[in-house]
Amino acid sequence: MNEQNFNSDLFGADLAGLDMTEKSLREADLTGLDLRGIILRGLDLRGMKLRGAKLSLSNMSGCDLSGMDLTGVKLRWADLSGADLSGAKLRGADLSECNLTCADLSRADLRDSDLSRSNLRDADLRGAKLHEADLRGTDLSGAGLDGAKLHGTKF
Repeated sequence: MNEQNFNSDLFGADLAGLDMTEKSLREADLTGLDLRGIILRGLDLRGMKLRGAKLSLSNMSGCDLSGMDLTGVKLRWADLSGADLSGAKLRGADLSECNLTCADLSRADLRDSDLSRSNLRDADLRGAKLHEADLRGTDLSGAGLDGAKLHGTKF
C-alpha cells in the first residue's frame, strides 16, 4: 500500500485497522468489506463503493462522503465528526454510538437507521429523512432539524 493512489477492487479482503490517511481511494470498490478500525481521516471518498461495508471503530472524521450510497453500512463506534454526509444514502445503517459532532447530514436518507446513543451535537440534519430511525439516547444539542422528516422516529 505504498502507492499514492489506491484504485482497486478488494472484494473479500480484510483491511481492519489499516491507516489510509494519505491515500486516494476515489472509485475503489470496497462493497461489503471488513474495514473495522480503518483510518481514513479527512479524505474525499466520493465515488467509492462502500455499500454494506463493516466500518465499526473507524476514524472517518472530516471525510467527504456526500451523496454516497452507504446503505446498510456498519459504522458503530466510528468517528465521523465534521464529515460531509450531505445527501448520502444511509438507509438501514448502524450508526449507533458514533461521534457525528458537527457532521453535515443535510438531506441524508437515514430511514430505518440506528443512531442510538450517538453524538449528533451541532450536526446539520436539515431536510434529512429520519423515518423509523432510532435516536434513543442520542445527543441532539444544537443540531439543525429544520425540515427533517421524523415520522415514526424513536426518541
